This record gives sequence, C-alpha cells and structure tokens, in this order.
Amino acid sequence: MPSEPNTRVLSRFLDYLKIEKGLAPLTVSAYATDIGQFAESLAKRKRTLLKARRSDMRNFIQQLFANSVDGRSVGRKLSALRHLYRYLLLDKLIEHDPTLNIDSPKQWKVLPKALARDEMEAILSGSHPASDRQQDEAIALRNRAMLEVFYAGALRVSEIIGIKLEDLKLDVGYVLVRGKGDKERIVPLGKSAQQALAEYMKEARNVLMGRNSSPLLFLGRRARKLTRQRVWQIVRTASLSAGRHASPHMLRHSCATHMVENGADLRTVQTILGHADISTTQIYTHVALDRLKNVYQKHHPRARARA
Repeated sequence: MPSEPNTRVLSRFLDYLKIEKGLAPLTVSAYATDIGQFAESLAKRKRTLLKARRSDMRNFIQQLFANSVDGRSVGRKLSALRHLYRYLLLDKLIEHDPTLNIDSPKQWKVLPKALARDEMEAILSGSHPASDRQQDEAIALRNRAMLEVFYAGALRVSEIIGIKLEDLKLDVGYVLVRGKGDKERIVPLGKSAQQALAEYMKEARNVLMGRNSSPLLFLGRRARKLTRQRVWQIVRTASLSAGRHASPHMLRHSCATHMVENGADLRTVQTILGHADISTTQIYTHVALDRLKNVYQKHHPRARARA
C-alpha cells in the first residue's frame, strides 16, 4: 500500500485530473493504478513520490520489462508518471522532474533473466537416467554434457545442435561455434564441461549412434539430429530441480552475468557471446556497476558514513 505522503500526493493529483482536466473515471483509475505501482516500488527503497530520482524511474521501468510487461503498457505507465511530475513541478512541490531524459520504451533493451549460481549448480547436477537401461544412461550423460556446454560457452540453441564432432577440441579446452550469419567463433570450455564431454564421448555417444553415423556432436537416439524443441525440453526438465522454468537463453545469459559479476570485461563477454556489436553486450553493464559499487562500499575507507 502507498505510504501516507504518497497517498496525499496521489489524491491531490487525481482530484486535479477529475476536476480541472475533466478526465473520465476509468482514465483517472488507470492513472491511480500506474502511479500506485511506482509508489510501491519507491516504498521498497524507503522513498516517496516527492523524493523520487531518475534512477528510481529507470529501475521501475527495467523491472516492468523483466516481468514481461509489454512496451505499450510500460509506455502508458511512463506517460502517467510524466503527467504527475509535470503537475508537481508546476505546483512547486518538487524542484526536479525524475522522468526527464528517460528513454521511451522502444529504446529500452530488456534485461535478460539470469539464474542464481546455486540454481545453476542444481540444474547442472540434475541430469539423472530415467532407468538403468543403457539408452537412458546415455541420454542422461548427453543432457549433462549439453547443459555444461550451454553454461560454459553461453551458446544459443541453434549453435549447440549444430556443433560437429570435428569442432570439438577437447584436449585444448575449446569448441568452434557457428553463430548468426554463419560466423565462427572459438568458445573456451571449463574443466566441468570438459569432464562432462569426455564422459559423454566415452560412455554415451556410441550408444546413441547405434549402427548409424553422424558428424554432429550431440545426438538423439539412432543418431538423429536434435530439434530445437527437444533441447528446450531438456533444459526445462533439468531446471525443475532448481524450482525454476529455465530456457536455453537463460543459461546463456546466466553465463554472461556470472562472468561480469566475477570481473570479466565486456569485450571478453562480447567475444564469447558472439555479439557483433558491443552495444548488445552493454545490457550487462548494470551487473558490472553493481559489482563496482559493492567493491567500493566494502573497500573504500570513506565509503560508509561515520557515526
């Protein structure tokens, strides 16, 4: 619920809309709902509508996108807030408008959802055979190796199902990946991914291949090529152990997010992800800034106020 100061500000603004602007009750109600959501967001930061900053506005909009609110709805909420702060500015209740220089929803890049590290660990350790049959054990080893490679190299679905056996350089710890526009890039593989792949190659791939043959690294039964839908199903099933409904894209973004959290520079992340333009990778900048702020707060001798 909005705090008492917020309630007074909102009530005054709604009266202005009804009496002076003559807006219909439904329109006024929509304004109340949209501004109320922002007020609740501010309350979590212990801030009021009159004390809102531009960063609060950006965080609110980013959270809307993260919760899959469509651009049209975000635009409507931003418009309501612009009207509110224009009114407050003209009424001299505030000195600065926090909606100034806020990009329109069309210009916003949606922040990808990432899994927490413990959730990622649960997913990677969650591939177990459905039975003790050789085929089921082989599929479990394949799924674990795929999940490790997804997370190790931030791969797309099309990239992982297109990896050929000749692309894997397990002895030196990398794989050659063909991305968008058939552009090739070298993706490093960590020890966990290397071990999972080695076990898959030794114990499972020939079982899945049977009497058939295939140039592809990851196979379905009888050497069939895996479909995108099947890979999505594998990831979703594995993620249930973490209590999530993850997608392959979430594994890709989790890799990038965790790397940046650990101090990786954006150029390196760009290379691993296969982004043609650094501006696409810059959606992870918030992670780097959060880490920078946390390190600063922890280590700078005058970062915290003194008693």
